[in-house]
Amino acid sequence: MGMDNIIFLENIEWFDESGEELVHRIPESGSGEIKWGANLTVRESQVAVLFYKGKACDAFGPGRHTLKTGNIPILTKILSIPWAMQSPLRAEVYFVNLKTFFNLKWGTRDPVAFKDAELGLVRLRAHGMFNIHVTQPVLFINSMVGTAGQFTTESIEEYLKRVIVSRFNDHLGEHINSLFDLPGNYEELSTGLRDRLQKDFGHFGIGLLDLFITSITPPPEVQQAIDDRSRINALPDLDKLFKMKAAMAMEKAAANPGEAGGGMGMGLGFMLPGMFAQTMAAQQNNGGAAPQKAPEATCPDCRNKIPGDAKFCPFCGHQQLVFAQCSNCGKNLPPNAKFCSRCGHPADEKPAARFCSKCGTENLADSVFCNQCGEKLG
Repeated sequence: MGMDNIIFLENIEWFDESGEELVHRIPESGSGEIKWGANLTVRESQVAVLFYKGKACDAFGPGRHTLKTGNIPILTKILSIPWAMQSPLRAEVYFVNLKTFFNLKWGTRDPVAFKDAELGLVRLRAHGMFNIHVTQPVLFINSMVGTAGQFTTESIEEYLKRVIVSRFNDHLGEHINSLFDLPGNYEELSTGLRDRLQKDFGHFGIGLLDLFITSITPPPEVQQAIDDRSRINALPDLDKLFKMKAAMAMEKAAANPGEAGGGMGMGLGFMLPGMFAQTMAAQQNNGGAAPQKAPEATCPDCRNKIPGDAKFCPFCGHQQLVFAQCSNCGKNLPPNAKFCSRCGHPADEKPAARFCSKCGTENLADSVFCNQCGEKLG
């Protein structure tokens, strides 16, 4: 039931039919009037944030909630008559989807510059995937969603791509001296880049669960040089190749009906039961699903493990429901704060972008290398 009826109490709930919505506001257009005693139903994968008089009041976890707090006025259409049936005491509910959004794509729209220690300046293209979820609903609404009635992955994907590409350029320049070191290091690069981006995403209340680099593509002539170097480096593993060939020859001999093959086949027949017994024993030792633990979170201030639904840290008292963060040190700020209580930085001051002194390209505030020319920023 909606929020526009005159007599009956509302039952406020939301279902994500598209599978791509991060946030959905009720009512979808503007704000409405919520009656005292209305029901709010929140699913396991959701959090509902109540806004009243333009400010976030509280966040509601899974379950059925009856709205009877002092934040909810006793409003009906009759009380709205002096305001032409539109009361000035407005309220709205933002439903935040907490599920994991998989297979979001990132990639370089234009090649980025990389200074290779052996090859000089090389233009690279890179592509990959990443998975995100909302970790701080109120912070996410206040910093990214604003007053939008619907907010999907399409609305945020383009900005996150730009952040990933910028950090990828810095990370590659700091951890790879030459493209000849790329083979075999994709997983390490992906993990390091994900850890580097956690802080950037966390400023908006978003958690980066996984990030994968699926390809780093240099020009064709550079790719050929990398392939040639990889073949040379594979030569020390010829011993493993010979051992594998010998094992395959023994398998073929055991399958032959001849005398030697029959003997080897009999030997394998005696060995197989023991191998199966060991496999079954290992499965029994590891069998049984581990009991599911209650979801945990980490306090961003003291770094202790706390219950996932805690609103305050039981160790240091730090508030877990984040309304805003300091752009300088990342400290969680209370509502309407003017300055950061940790570093004194103005709460509404954003870090300035960094411009390359060589080509003049604009980069993110704490970028290390220029995305356009690969020059290290001073």
